[in-house]
Amino acid sequence: MTAPPEPAPPVVAEPAAGVRELLPLLRPHRTPLLLAAGLSLVAAAAALAQPALVARVIEAVGAGRPLLPVVLLLVAVLVAAAALGALQQYLLQRTAEGVVLTTRRTVADRLLRLPVAEYDRRRTGDLMSRVGADTTLLRATVTSGVVEIAGSVVVGVGALVAMALVDVWLLLVTVGAVLVGLTVVVSVSRRVRRLSRQAQEAVGTMSAAVERALSAVRTIRASGATAREVGVVGDSAARAYAAGVRVARLEALVAPAGSIAVQGAFLAVLGLGGYRVATGSIAVSDLVAFILYLFLLVMPLGQAIGAWTQLQTGLGALARIQEVLALRPEEDDRPERSATGPVPGVPAAPPPGVPLLELVDVDFDYPDGTAVLRGVSLTVPAGSRVALVGPSGAGKSTLLALVEGFYPLSGGSLRWAGTDVRDLPRAALRARLGYVEQEAPVLAGSLRDNLLLAAPEATDPELWAVLADVGLTDVVQRSPRGLDVPVGDDGVLLSGGERQRLAIARSLLARPALLLLDEPTASLDARNEQLLRRTLAAAAADRALLVVAHRLSTVLDSDQIVVLDGGRVVARGTHEELLQESPLYRELAAAQLLAGPATG
Repeated sequence: MTAPPEPAPPVVAEPAAGVRELLPLLRPHRTPLLLAAGLSLVAAAAALAQPALVARVIEAVGAGRPLLPVVLLLVAVLVAAAALGALQQYLLQRTAEGVVLTTRRTVADRLLRLPVAEYDRRRTGDLMSRVGADTTLLRATVTSGVVEIAGSVVVGVGALVAMALVDVWLLLVTVGAVLVGLTVVVSVSRRVRRLSRQAQEAVGTMSAAVERALSAVRTIRASGATAREVGVVGDSAARAYAAGVRVARLEALVAPAGSIAVQGAFLAVLGLGGYRVATGSIAVSDLVAFILYLFLLVMPLGQAIGAWTQLQTGLGALARIQEVLALRPEEDDRPERSATGPVPGVPAAPPPGVPLLELVDVDFDYPDGTAVLRGVSLTVPAGSRVALVGPSGAGKSTLLALVEGFYPLSGGSLRWAGTDVRDLPRAALRARLGYVEQEAPVLAGSLRDNLLLAAPEATDPELWAVLADVGLTDVVQRSPRGLDVPVGDDGVLLSGGERQRLAIARSLLARPALLLLDEPTASLDARNEQLLRRTLAAAAADRALLVVAHRLSTVLDSDQIVVLDGGRVVARGTHEELLQESPLYRELAAAQLLAGPATG
């Protein structure tokens, strides 16, 4: 396939992600969140009752009244507040895990449904970090964020009201000291979200560097480049570290600001309160109650400040998640592929006289304007074999990608059974196609998992039959696990030829009306190439084949061979016809010692 130019990193606009964007993620969990909020209110009431009960204990001691009833009530309130707090934390933690789960499923769904062009523009490791690291930060946003802020506000307001009832002057001194700390916190938190997003971007870049190195670790090791790649990953990790330190430095300002405000308020209350007790303006019990209310105000205030910082960090991660969710998915009616049964909306065979597949003056450019195909026209009749040949970079693999609908056409039209594919359900059309990529990707798991990918309802006898067709039964027989033999990550436990044949078997099993093969024999030896040629000949008896081939021996007996050069069709015909009429084809055949007549 003509390789697209190396994509530049996408320019990321600063997305708006606030509590409004967080609410849709919380909405499915509103019942446990409301219950946690209710528990928070009850716990707040229990906390607000404690200073008043302590004051009653002091008054009872001074008046010589019985202490047991008041002490028992105080203990009951303390135990109830602790139990309610534990239950609330459990609900919040469980809900937070639910939010993370829902978000991960949503993000993964979107990532797997993006247009193929998006994967060309973005780095896999960075996309993976949106599902992992970014969604994890949402957990703290729920547990230490919205609900905790709400509960802290309730306790704080209640404490302020109670403090006002005890002594207004002491309240004014307290509010003045606290406002100084809050001013610093608010000004700092405005930058936390932006720096947090930058830190997550750095983590995404580091993940992409690790993914890049691990995906090519054998090549890196064989090239003696391990130390250099370790340096590349280390540099990206250092940038992530620096970004994290910037966030930590900013967040570190929050605690001292809050501490100064609290200590200032406490010292001011002790000084003024002691003076007012000495002058008889308030009783000692009232001063003790006020100080307890002060601590009751300070604790939720500190929690609210921490929760607000966590919320800003989580919203920074949410901005990266929103960036992915804002991408439009590939249009898809999402039917499940079935090994048997009709595919609604797309005919399996064309009317008489109409080709199964037809390309009419097809143009294709990459997004940067690089021209790949120009005015390509060809037809693939039902039950025929059509081959695409030509030098590297001619656009052969790109043409197969266009048939699969991975990229939109820049010009011209592509028709299936006489109907423009833009008028057909894309996923339903793909269910009529089988596609074997040049790299023959194999998914981690077992041989059975890979075969069932395109035909989930296939039976074991069908699996054995298709493995025999492509010469893979020995892979199954050499392991006691049979069809469940593991293939390793990216099929590393298979040879290149075995991966190629497994990809072909996977496509054949789905019984497509048109089989697209990109270099199907690139990794096969001569013996297995002959076996595969017989398999493809048998497959062509009830389906059409469109084959890209550099090895011309694979396609000598094709019904039509189309020669591409520079993104244009320069010749077409049978092997013998092209040897006579096409200098380029003759050159390709001579280079492979195939310039004589075809022998089969």
